[in-house]
Amino acid sequence: MIHVVLHDAKDTVAVAVVEGIQAGTRLNAWIMDEDKIVTVTALQPIPIGHKVALCDMAPNDTVYKYGIDIGKVVAPIKAGEHAHVHNIKTKRW
Repeated sequence: MIHVVLHDAKDTVAVAVVEGIQAGTRLNAWIMDEDKIVTVTALQPIPIGHKVALCDMAPNDTVYKYGIDIGKVVAPIKAGEHAHVHNIKTKRW
């Protein structure tokens, strides 16, 4: 089963495409551009449509989604954690 998807191998986050992801779930992440599966274990519940970190990230790291820069990390994020407005902000302002 595919749990999360990402478009580009350089993406640092993936989007949950199923409901009910709980902490401890081993997630199958489909890299669409390469038709490849990688795995990450959810450390927190991940709501459908929300992002999960694929790698550890530190404040000021760039976040990549769909192969593009979508913002910067403002609080440490571990691989498998929920990546959202509490730990990622836009670089626009």
